[in-house]
Amino acid sequence: MDFKSLNWAIKQIADEKGIEPEKVFEAVESAIAAAYKKEYCKRGEIIHAKMDPKIGALNFWKTKTVVDETTVRMEEEEENPEITPTQSRSFDRSFGRDGKLSARGGYAFGGEIKDDEEKLPRYNPDRHILLEEAKQIKSDAVLEEEIIFPLEEQEDFGRIAAQTAKQVIIQKLREEERMSVQKEFQDKEGQIISGIVQRIERGNVFVDLGRAAGIMFFNETIPGEYYRVGERLKFYLLAVQQEEGKKPGIILSRSHPQFVAKLFEIEVPEIADGMVEIKEIAREAGSRTKVAVASKEEGIDPVGACVGQRGTRVMAVTNELGNEKIDIIEWHEQVDKFLAASLSPAKAKEVEILPRREAKVFVPEDQLSLAIGKDGQNVRLAAMLTGWKIDIRSQSRPDQVQEGGIANVAETSVATEEISEEQAEQADKKVEENKESE
Repeated sequence: MDFKSLNWAIKQIADEKGIEPEKVFEAVESAIAAAYKKEYCKRGEIIHAKMDPKIGALNFWKTKTVVDETTVRMEEEEENPEITPTQSRSFDRSFGRDGKLSARGGYAFGGEIKDDEEKLPRYNPDRHILLEEAKQIKSDAVLEEEIIFPLEEQEDFGRIAAQTAKQVIIQKLREEERMSVQKEFQDKEGQIISGIVQRIERGNVFVDLGRAAGIMFFNETIPGEYYRVGERLKFYLLAVQQEEGKKPGIILSRSHPQFVAKLFEIEVPEIADGMVEIKEIAREAGSRTKVAVASKEEGIDPVGACVGQRGTRVMAVTNELGNEKIDIIEWHEQVDKFLAASLSPAKAKEVEILPRREAKVFVPEDQLSLAIGKDGQNVRLAAMLTGWKIDIRSQSRPDQVQEGGIANVAETSVATEEISEEQAEQADKKVEENKESE
């Protein structure tokens, strides 16, 4: 065997498939062992092959497992019972024409079905060796140990054996490539990756990611965004699902709130370095997003860092999202300040904290429509961002309920996280203060 050419071929295949050369080498050894078994051994035997490219050697051996009467069944095959032609047809369907072993895992004799799972495996001399015999070969042999039996080296294989080897190599390489792709993309879960739109079927977008293909379901697309075949876009890797025997399913999204967070992480070095933190995000994809940011170091303006000089950083994120509006606000531990800031670009004048995580926010008359937003979007996003029920009131008409001015976080379409312990403490203090003032 020309091991020099074989090594070169293995390296080339490994580079093309993106898998380790050792795995390809193992696949070739498994294929040679399968061919050897097909040509020279019995069906039940377990054959191994090992190549040593340094000395140009190819070794074969078979293994047998050490067993005794406690680990295998030594019984002989039972004779077929007398059955009628009608029973025979039934047995043909359920238990095979030999009447011995059920295709569904049971034996049927005398009208009784015994579950095969309750029985030990049958003794097979091709792959089992009794403990007494094993000790004659190896004195310290123990149960379940594998005994090695060297085989004669062979290099001449027939057409059928060669075809078997080919199928084994193809199957092994597919399995290794599938595992390699799954591992690569599982490490990227929760990150942004780029891909090229392949095709669009029933609103679902199929994306070429290089070594694999991903899918963005209709409900993960940005409403109103148009996708063109051949267009390169960024996606949020939502999940990697694996089904046995199939390529991993890579689920992508562009509507997920964390997609915006990761885009800011790319554009804003302060976020990537951990000096600025994105605390909360509320998003209605394709329309508007609110991002609450906080600084971890003194002297850094979190809002200014995200906006960038002349708005370059936030504009880069906006362009990627198809001109989706983004409000960047500063996160506060004091819940009243956070609630007031969440209504940006409207300016709140007063915040009244109520029990059950509810609050009334009073704004000037000319800021009322801005605070509520079109179809109540601004106050709705503020409720999603803060996790509070917000009631927008006019400062000049504090007792009048405004149409669309109430947003309950429980009714919003996007789930929000619980508020922090610091904010909860601040809210409790505000409620107590209001009671005392009354």
